[in-house]
Amino acid sequence: MAMTFSPKFRRVSGAASGESTVRRMALVAGGAAILALGAVGGYRLVAQVEGDRGIAPLANSEDIQVNGIKVDVTAKTGAEARLEGWKLAQKEAWKKLGGPDMPVEAIDAMVSSVVIGQEQVGPRRYIATLGVIFNKARAGQYVGAGGATIRSAPMLVLPVLYSGGVQQVFEVRGPWQRAWAEFQASQSPIDYVRPVGAGGESLILTAGQASRRSRLWWRNVLNQFDAASVLIPYARLERQWPGGPIHGTFTARYGPDNTFLGTFEMDAGSEQELAGMLDKAVQRMDGLYRDALAAGELRPDPTLTTSGQVLDRAFAELRTKLMPKGGAPIEALPQEIVLPSSTPSPVSTAPAETVSVQFASPDAAAVDAALAAVRGVPGVRGAATMSLAVGGTSVMRVTVEGGSERLASALRGQGWKVTSGGGALRITR
Repeated sequence: MAMTFSPKFRRVSGAASGESTVRRMALVAGGAAILALGAVGGYRLVAQVEGDRGIAPLANSEDIQVNGIKVDVTAKTGAEARLEGWKLAQKEAWKKLGGPDMPVEAIDAMVSSVVIGQEQVGPRRYIATLGVIFNKARAGQYVGAGGATIRSAPMLVLPVLYSGGVQQVFEVRGPWQRAWAEFQASQSPIDYVRPVGAGGESLILTAGQASRRSRLWWRNVLNQFDAASVLIPYARLERQWPGGPIHGTFTARYGPDNTFLGTFEMDAGSEQELAGMLDKAVQRMDGLYRDALAAGELRPDPTLTTSGQVLDRAFAELRTKLMPKGGAPIEALPQEIVLPSSTPSPVSTAPAETVSVQFASPDAAAVDAALAAVRGVPGVRGAATMSLAVGGTSVMRVTVEGGSERLASALRGQGWKVTSGGGALRITR
């Protein structure tokens, strides 16, 4: 970091010959450097979540959407032609859904929004390709009851774009994120949970998140979005030359283990055709997820929803298989794992209390370690992060039998340093 001093300051430091004067000037310079570094560090922390990012989905899975309606209307003015074109698009969309005959005013009352794909407004003419979104609570009694369908559990969408040698999700407003935000999910049996990507979401949902295998970490991320599992659609774009053809490779993956489902390729002739190609790619990706759901593959991972005792039992079975046969440790392993679940807790009848626990979380491993330690305390009914700050101090909410004193005592027995104050516990290693 470059620092600039005034000429007067340089004259004083040059004229002073005493050691105290030089030392005083060094302290002043060091203090200025520390203040500058603090200011730059604070700016960088704020800049991580600043910027124009995040695209809200056009409609959720409960809306009824119809796209691709072409209108060509003339009127006295361009504004009147546009209004008539929108009314005509609503009528055409209602006919496509098979709705009964109704006046335009009644149909307009059930419309949530009109999506503009392409439009040209002239002095007296309006040409456009539109989409119409109906409110299901109002229009569902007339349309959309096409029989019972199997729907998936809520699935968090993590659209990863690889372009120009860089992987991104929500760091900037990318075309792949926009295509998923504009996708009409109402006709799909997949219950897509599409994050906006603004603010802190861009720090948690990154391309590196897809390669993590920690169930504790995934469980905390999914709990924040009320999702049961995750879908990871990859898009890799390769440009032949600037402004030229674009080759896209798309891969459908899902789950905390990044399980492969299928892949396909598409091409766009230029940058102007990229958005259309990505829209079609999202529809094909939805088809892959539909097929996986029908085949029974798109099911939530049980390790994300089961309790810690089930995980301990599964790990015990895995360790038993990996241990050499004929050894004594094999007989001791089940006793070691089953003992906590078979031994009754001495405070099983004590009332449960909710305790806030603060812990340092420099990385994902620290979050996993703190959650695992707290959930391993006998009497803990549940523990989930209320505030997740990677690189800072996170807060978890713990429901424990016996209150904070019992929780603090058990954590001290595990080697944690526990301090209490302000109605919360703080644990450190």
